[in-house]
Parts: sequence; structure tokens; C-alpha cells
Amino acid sequence: MSLCHLLVISGGRSPEHEVALQSALNVVAAVDRKAFDLAVVGIDKDGAWRQLPSDDFVRHRDDPTRIALAPGGRPVTLCCREGRGWMVPLDGSPAWPVDVAFPVLHGAYGEDGTIQGFLALMGVPCVGCDTASSANSMDKAITKRLLQAAGIPVAPGVVVTRGASWPTAEALGREFGWPLFVKPARLGSSVGVVKVKTPAELAPALTEAFRYDDKVLVEQCLRGREIECAVLGNDAPRASLPGEVVPRHEFYSYAAKYLDDQGAALYAPADLPAETTQRVQAMAVAAFQAMGCSGLARVDFFLMPDGSLAVNELNTIPGFTRISMYPRLWQCSGLTYTELVGELVRLAMESHRQRASLCTSFT
Repeated sequence: MSLCHLLVISGGRSPEHEVALQSALNVVAAVDRKAFDLAVVGIDKDGAWRQLPSDDFVRHRDDPTRIALAPGGRPVTLCCREGRGWMVPLDGSPAWPVDVAFPVLHGAYGEDGTIQGFLALMGVPCVGCDTASSANSMDKAITKRLLQAAGIPVAPGVVVTRGASWPTAEALGREFGWPLFVKPARLGSSVGVVKVKTPAELAPALTEAFRYDDKVLVEQCLRGREIECAVLGNDAPRASLPGEVVPRHEFYSYAAKYLDDQGAALYAPADLPAETTQRVQAMAVAAFQAMGCSGLARVDFFLMPDGSLAVNELNTIPGFTRISMYPRLWQCSGLTYTELVGELVRLAMESHRQRASLCTSFT
């Protein structure tokens, strides 16, 4: 039986480039080489695609502040021939058939529907959500609207766009109280997120967020436990046991997540009553379906002191670093890392078959 040709794509043109490389190291290590013929492509910060050795595609792997794509490699692109995707070396070497692509790309151009749309055009099954659900889930403002329309509670907030007049600190304080959170609407890993404690801190926080995005979210600070739940599946998604993040920094910042080994305590599974666990799982699946997700997503919640829940956000390409919750939650729910990767590939192929069965002509 021939092996499935799996292409892992990582790096990318995003401030989350380094985090993506950390995630890709773990995904590649978990691939069952008896089932998959593996290739790795790194996208550098200029957007160039290079095929790199699957066992040596990064430098400084143990230093999150210095981790980088390995130099060299073979420039490649993707193309579609006879209805399927191929990785084509630009040096004239033979093309390599791609059965499934696993985009381990966080943030812009990777988690926002860009790579998903490109892979769909190339006829390549893609692990994770499709173009529309990726784009909608990446935009925290759109996510809020869709979840609210589905009756799912979210943190109160307002959207500020570049060029529009900024709301006054007085108005925001009156509506939401202090502190507030200011965050880029279409970025992850807490990049550009600022906790604003006083009116004087608002303008600098907005300026910082606008460094990363043209749309910014200003949210009420919800004082609750931070709960995360992993969802896996297509038409019949299932939820993992929930986990809990207890930040040791002021909030679960980029530094707390990736630069400080003691930045947060992570509990997988979380210490929750059975009834609360069931509510978290049910709401995670409901949010996944409301956003039109497929394959995988991590749903992040606030669990309030009165027991109520609010969805903070969905991550359609959640972290796969050594401390990341998504694989850990499935491990404590009975699925090994290798089994998880295999199931994600199976789901990608299932979704691709379903889309391929749809009519593409009208007569």
C-alpha cells in the first residue's frame, strides 16, 4: 500500500512566524512515517517557499526568541494538474504529488483563509477549516457577531477601525468599566494585545494595536477563569475535556505563552464539576458549528464566578507547541499526538471529497 503524501507548510509572513515553527516541529515529530511520506515547506518572511529537510528545517529550535527557518533548501511552488496538487521544484527536479497539506501557519496569510483558498484552488485537501470559516474566525469582530447571532455569549466590546474617530476613554469607561483589553482584530498569540488600566493608557494601546491591524477590538475585561476546549470533526464534531490556563503574568500574553516557561500554569484537564465540563463541551461544539468550522478548532472561554460562560475566541489553527493546549487536551481525552495528526488528515480528505462531489456546472 502506497504512503499518503503529506506536505507540512510552516513559517509564513506573519508576526506569529516563530510560533508557527515551534508548532511545526511538534507536528512533524508526531507524523507516523509508516503511514505518510512527509515533505516540509518553509515560507520565509518575504513569502518565498522552500522545501527543507523534514528533520532539519529550523535553526535554534530550543530558543523561541531566535528560532528561524534553516537556510538553503529548494525553491518550490504548487500547481494543479489533472485535478490534483503537485509540489513543483523551480530547479526542474521532478514534481511531488501532494495528497494532503497541513498548514502549520499562525496569523495572517495562514489562519485567515489565504492559504486555505490557495490550496483549494490547487486541488489539495487541507487540514482544518475552509476559506470562509478560517477568515471569519480569524476576525474577532466578525466572530462576535456570528456567535451572538447564534445565541452564544461573548465579551462585550466595540470595534475601532483605522481612520475612524476613536471612542473617548470616558465613553468606554462608562460603558465597560476599567480595565479594558485592546487587541488587533485579526491576529493571534496575544500579539499586540494590551491591558488598559487607566484612561491615559488607552491612546498608546490603540496605537500599538494599529501597528498590527487596521481593525482593533476594545473589550470589557471579564474576570473569570480561562478555560479552553479542543474540537475535532466535520459534520459530527466532538469536544475534548476542557483545560484551564492560569496566567502568572497580568494576562496570557505572548511572553507568558512562548517566552517565559513559568508564564502560566496549564491544567489538562481542568478541575471542573461534571456539569460545567458538559456545558463547556456543548458550547464549544455549538461555537464551532456556528462559525462553519471543520477539522479542528480550539474554543477559548471565560468561566465567570456565577458559573456563566462567555466565548473569548476560536483558533482554527491552534498552537501545537510543546505547551499548547490543543494536543494536550486530546491526549488527556484518549488520543495520542500521532493519532491526532492521522485523524486530522483523514478529516481533511473527507472534507475534500465532499466538496469535490458538488456540481461545478449549471445546465
